[in-house]
Amino acid sequence: MLCCGSCRLDGKFVELLQAVLCSPKSPEQVQVLCAAILREMSPCNDLILRCDEIQDTKLLSLVSSVLLAQGNKKGEVAAVGQRVVKVLEGRLPEGQSALLLLPVLANVINLSPESLTKEQTDAVSRKLADWLRYASTQQGIVQPSGGFFSSPRTKQPAPVTEVDGAIATDFFTVLSVGQHYTQDQWLNVQAFSMLRNWLLFYGGQEGKAPNPDDKPGMDRSVTSMVSTTSTSSRLLPPKEHLREKAFEYCQRLIEQSTRRPLKKDDGDLQKACLIEAVTIMDIICKQDSSYVYRAVSFLKILHGRICGDATYARALLPIAQFFLNHSKLAAVDSDAIYKHLFTDIPAQLFHNPSLAFEFVQFCKDNSQLFTDTSSIFRQSFPNLFKFLAWNSPPLISEFVDLLPFLLDAGTAIEIFHLLLDLPCLTAALDIQLRAAALPTSEKATNDPAVKPATCLEAFRHPLYKSTFQHLLRTRSAPEDTPESLIPLRQLLGSLAGNPRVVQCAETVPVLLELFFRVVAESADGSLINQLVVLLLQRSDQLYEIPTFKDDVYRVLSSQLPMLCKLHPALVVELSTEILEFSGAVSNIQSKEPIFTHVVWAVGEYLSVSYDKRCTVEQITRFFETLEAVLFEITQLRPLASTPSCAPRAISVLMATLTKLAARSQDLIPRVSMFLSKMRTFVQSPAVTSVYCEEDLEEILIRATELMNLLKMPSVAQFVFNPPMDVPSTRLQKEVNDSLPLALRMVTHLLEPAPGCTPV
Repeated sequence: MLCCGSCRLDGKFVELLQAVLCSPKSPEQVQVLCAAILREMSPCNDLILRCDEIQDTKLLSLVSSVLLAQGNKKGEVAAVGQRVVKVLEGRLPEGQSALLLLPVLANVINLSPESLTKEQTDAVSRKLADWLRYASTQQGIVQPSGGFFSSPRTKQPAPVTEVDGAIATDFFTVLSVGQHYTQDQWLNVQAFSMLRNWLLFYGGQEGKAPNPDDKPGMDRSVTSMVSTTSTSSRLLPPKEHLREKAFEYCQRLIEQSTRRPLKKDDGDLQKACLIEAVTIMDIICKQDSSYVYRAVSFLKILHGRICGDATYARALLPIAQFFLNHSKLAAVDSDAIYKHLFTDIPAQLFHNPSLAFEFVQFCKDNSQLFTDTSSIFRQSFPNLFKFLAWNSPPLISEFVDLLPFLLDAGTAIEIFHLLLDLPCLTAALDIQLRAAALPTSEKATNDPAVKPATCLEAFRHPLYKSTFQHLLRTRSAPEDTPESLIPLRQLLGSLAGNPRVVQCAETVPVLLELFFRVVAESADGSLINQLVVLLLQRSDQLYEIPTFKDDVYRVLSSQLPMLCKLHPALVVELSTEILEFSGAVSNIQSKEPIFTHVVWAVGEYLSVSYDKRCTVEQITRFFETLEAVLFEITQLRPLASTPSCAPRAISVLMATLTKLAARSQDLIPRVSMFLSKMRTFVQSPAVTSVYCEEDLEEILIRATELMNLLKMPSVAQFVFNPPMDVPSTRLQKEVNDSLPLALRMVTHLLEPAPGCTPV
């Protein structure tokens, strides 16, 4: 009978459902079923339910659930909120309970907090304060079942107890224990569950009323302590009265969390309530700063008590948040709290997925800390990458938001290395966990003279201990060189197929692209030069996961043109490094994407147009190096196999040599002769067996076009060396290594079609 999509219930049937729901003669189970059906078919145009006159709390709860399921059509949310508050304000008839209405009210404030007036929120604030503070400390009475063996005598109610079994000597809270709970005790629990949202929506709407006892120079914490008595707090305005009672409640919860629970579930509840209590205290202190002085010393003691217990790690986050928000006002030094949080927690609990998410979310929410607060945050970023390395798929979007705040000129180089070594870090963390789980007898230091046979043995071996420590460091260490990790990467190769390592490797390209986008916004020439040098060096120093290396090469090669465009002089300034990289034939086969873009950058930016320091000698040196490379991969030797490399690399090498010759015209005959031999190369049986026909045709067309262009040196110089102060024409716009329009136009001029008379 339930409907979905285009399937709708008959209007008459909907009318009957509503009538049965609201009938006082209907059994409760039938009413619940009717409400469930009406909620399922929401939003419903045939709904005529109203809650304005309903007095029964059970019926009001059911009808309200249907109305709220409609969305905010025709002001249903506001109508429900008005009615619920009105019923809560009045005296409930015998047998009625507000228990069913608080969840409805919680839904109202989530859907439309503005639907309640100030008078209504004041009334509810008073109620919440009373429910929090004045619930019974006696357990509920068990009603006799009426059976033959039931005693007609009613037992006296027993007092509630603490989680450790001691009799409670203070007011009731959610951590109080009993066999049976009274209605006001259940209201206490419900009030606490909705307290945080209520304070966020309504607690700060009015400022603190002036207190005649507040004198200039008087310690406001003393004034605030005066208000803790029930008499003075009842004289406060409703919102301040609720704050006072909520603060007392949170203090009581924190005190209760020190007790040793008899049941494990009570221990878990203690920790959850502790987190909620500290969070609510933080909200209260934001709304009324006089509470800060009372909370600071209280939370300092709490932090000292729980910081050594890993099971309380999640509670350290709201404590740190509190001190971030209020330590300046309270004039207290909180660096010890931050240092413990950022140094010890990620290193010890990186494998806890829920904590990892909350920790990174905490960093996101306070991302400004990484730019203008304590140096502890800035120095601890290597620790944060442990969360990402171990939980990479779930945390990738959070790190996309966080990474820009970690990056600046001082951290960019180290973060670049961290990103490239992220899968290696995952493998090292796996080894660390397994090493920690070993029996004590197996943790003895290995003999330095014996090379470790496994990664686990290497973890504490003197030969690898320092490199493991560097990879697993908790603080920034920009002075350490990544070359020391080369043996460790090789050792960890056995874990390259580990699913967690592979998943981590898949996230690196995304973060690398973001890294370069952020760096491009503020990097100077010096930083760009460092990154280009590292880009070339690290291409040989990656964790041996084939798909990972291919993806990294793709990203690095795609970012190289951007770096060159930002700082064209790098080709001259890094000529030694670029010559060494581009002169190695092995780089064409193993790192073709990077090699191709490096050679393209030489042809594009090795020009006096971009850098006045560019000399003819430099152009010639690059020309001779690249000429030797092109000769090596295209020469035809009877007894040697032809090196197989991407056709794109051959095309880029030819184009770059042509560009360099156009800038130093003494080189034109050499490159022209080389280009003229390309027809012989592409027609060789040894070559045709390696390349497809389309690739060979493209190589030959490009060689012909470039050779024709060099027959007109002045045109070639104009195309390849546009004046810097003149906007580029279509002839001068190049996409990677091709100049199709310019080259084909020159070819058309030099080789007119049959039947045409040359001009």
